Formats: sequence, C-alpha cells, structure tokens
Amino acid sequence: MTVLEQGQPGETYCIGGNNERRNIDVVKAICAIMDDMAPRAEGPHEELITFVPDRPGHDLRYAIDSNKITRELGWAPRETFESGLRATVRWYLEHREWRERVRSGAYRGERLGLGVGGGATAPTLASA
Repeated sequence: MTVLEQGQPGETYCIGGNNERRNIDVVKAICAIMDDMAPRAEGPHEELITFVPDRPGHDLRYAIDSNKITRELGWAPRETFESGLRATVRWYLEHREWRERVRSGAYRGERLGLGVGGGATAPTLASA
C-alpha cells in the first residue's frame, strides 16, 4: 500500500527485506522449519537435499536493493526473513489441497480466494 499511496507515478520501487541469502541456506532454513512443524519419522528434512549438475546462468543467491523505497517512502518490512519464511511454510502445510492441485497439474495459476471453488481465473486480454 505504501507504493500505491505514496509512490511517484512512473517510478520503480524494489521491495525487499535486506536479507541476502545463498540458495542452500534458504533450503536448509526451510528444512529446519519443516523439522519443527512436520517432523519426518525417517529423520531430518535436510537429508532429502540432493544436488544436481548446475545449469548455465544459475544464480547461487538472490538479492535486491530496497534502499530507494526505504529512503523515499519510509517503507520497512513488517516480517523478518525468519518469521516470513515460517509463515510461508505454515501456509503451505495448512493448504494441502492446493499443493495437490499444483502437483497434479490441475492448478492453472488462478487467483485464490476469489469466487466459487477456491479461485477465479484472472481476466486475460481477450476477456478484459
């Protein structure tokens, strides 16, 4: 809402949490949260990590510079990396039916929480 209410038309604002992490560290953090929220009888989730040959151009980490939105609009994230990741994992664990639709191929990117049946398809250029 900050960008909508205070941002300048035509400007671009990168929204980030200033929490640069290596991909493997994010995966390990997810595994630790899963161990806490949904432990495996077979052992820690981190044991499930497998490495595959790298692909050309693969990023080892992702980072975003959100200094502009902080400096110009006074925006700051409400969540820490850890609390946001924990909330995200919790959402996925609590929405098993959605996960199953994604894995089966039935989910086609429709927006959730709109209309009948848990989601309505967003308008396309042809129907807008």
